Amino acid sequence: MDQQTRPPLPPFDEAAAREKVKKAQDAWNTRDPEKVALAYTEDSRWRNRDEFFEGREAIRDFLRRKWSRELDYRLRKNLWCFTENRIAVRFEYESRDAGGQWWRSHGNELWEFDERGLMKRRDASINDYKIDESERRIF
Repeated sequence: MDQQTRPPLPPFDEAAAREKVKKAQDAWNTRDPEKVALAYTEDSRWRNRDEFFEGREAIRDFLRRKWSRELDYRLRKNLWCFTENRIAVRFEYESRDAGGQWWRSHGNELWEFDERGLMKRRDASINDYKIDESERRIF
C-alpha cells in the first residue's frame, strides 16, 4: 500500500474500528504534527471546539499551536461506535500549561474516512477542567 493509504480501511468491523482508534491514540501521543497530519486527507474538514478549518496544512498549524501550549500531553481514546466508514470515540487527555497548572480534557469525536482510510472529517467537542498534579491518571 502507498503512503496515502492508512489501514485499516473501511468498511470497518469492530476489530478494525478498535485498531483505527488505537493507531490514532498512538499517533497523537507522539505530539508530532507532521506525522499526525498524514492520517488526514489533503482537504480534511475539522471542527475542534469553536475552530473550523480545512486542509492538511491547517491541521499541522493547529497541532503545532495545540502542543506548544498543552505541555506533557497524554491521551486515551475509546471506541464508542462505528459504521462502514465512520467511527465515534470518547477521549480524555491531560496536559499542563506554561504556568504548571494541570488540565483534564474530555469529549467526543466523530470521524469519517475515505476509501484509503484517511480521515476526511473530524468533529470534536471538548470540555476542560483544572486538576492537581496528584489527580493525574494518564501517564
